[in-house]
Parts: sequence; C-alpha cells; structure tokens
Amino acid sequence: MRTVDGRVAGRRGQETRQKLLDCLSEMLSSSPYRDVKVIDVARRAGTSPATFYQYFPDVEGAVLEIAEQMAAEGAGLAGLLEGRSWAGKAGWQTAQELVDGFLDFWRKHDAILRVIDLGAAEGDKRFYKIRMKILNSVNNSLADSVAELQSKGRVDKDVSPAAIAGSLVTMLAAVASHQKGFSSWGVKQADLKPNLALLVHLGITGRKPTR
Repeated sequence: MRTVDGRVAGRRGQETRQKLLDCLSEMLSSSPYRDVKVIDVARRAGTSPATFYQYFPDVEGAVLEIAEQMAAEGAGLAGLLEGRSWAGKAGWQTAQELVDGFLDFWRKHDAILRVIDLGAAEGDKRFYKIRMKILNSVNNSLADSVAELQSKGRVDKDVSPAAIAGSLVTMLAAVASHQKGFSSWGVKQADLKPNLALLVHLGITGRKPTR
C-alpha cells in the first residue's frame, strides 16, 4: 500500500486510509456524490485534507478505490452458479438463489453502485470497466449454462447463449437498482423475488419451473 507520492504506507497509515474510505462510503449513502468534498470526508474521519491527499488524488480517486474493492467482492456472485443444475426443482432453486444473491449484493452496495452507474452513463471508462467486471461474473456463468443446456438438446439451437445471458444480467441489474421504486407500483419485496426468479428460469431453460 503506497501513498500518492509513492511512499510505502505503514500500519497506521493503512488504517487511516481505510478509515477515510469507510467515512466516504457512509457519506455516499446520505449525500449526492457531487456534494461530497475532501474537507468533509477528512473532518468525518478526524483528520485533515492534507492527510486525505497523501492517499488519494481527489474524491473521485477514493471513490474508484471503493468501487474496485466492491467489484472484487462482486466476483463472488459467480459462485451462485458454480456447479448448479437447471433441471427440475434444482433449477428453480438455482434461479431463486441467484436472484436473492444479486438483489442482496445490490442493496448492500447501493450507494457506490449508484455512483458507478452515473460515471458509466457519462462515458467514464474507469467506471464502465468496474460495472462490467461485476456483471461479467454472472453473465459468463449464465452464458455457459445456456450453452450446456443447448449441447444436451434442452434449449433450441437457434438461441444465442451470450444474448440470453446479457439480457438477463441487464434485467437483474436494472431491477436491483430500482428495488425501492417497486413499492410505488404496489409490488411487495416478497413478490418481487419469486417473479424475477421465474423470468430468469424461463430465460435460461425456456420452461416453467418445477416447484
């Protein structure tokens, strides 16, 4: 772990750096990204702006650091599909657990994911790459699942595994980022998960699930 000027940060320096990141994460949960200033982050962490600049070039640099840490955790979403079956009742279980894991991950990291979406939408390639890193962890596994079912003759040969997987992952991300908005449509969280899982199951297998 190094400072902005290339010096190796000691244990206390690393602790200070992480505290600044933690405080910034908390602030992003309650304040618009563009309203967060270095002096406010430093004050919340009980240190000075000069100390902040030892570790990060600016607020955006610190946000990217948080985003990279979160993306590394997001790679674990692929584990929701490793070695899982899409046949029979097991397939329905797989779809439900994927949806549960995806929605939970998005809720946990809601604040930083909103910033990533904003940066990606504005064309910032750094944020776009981080967003794709998270989505790819699920996208690639879903595409492999469709291709495997196709090889067994259980999915039509004209189906594109990449297109199906990409469409489902995009849908999952959009729904996950809109979770709070569903209540305005009269949709309860308890109803959202099974119905989203139904769409995922239909998309992957082309069949209604066996419950």
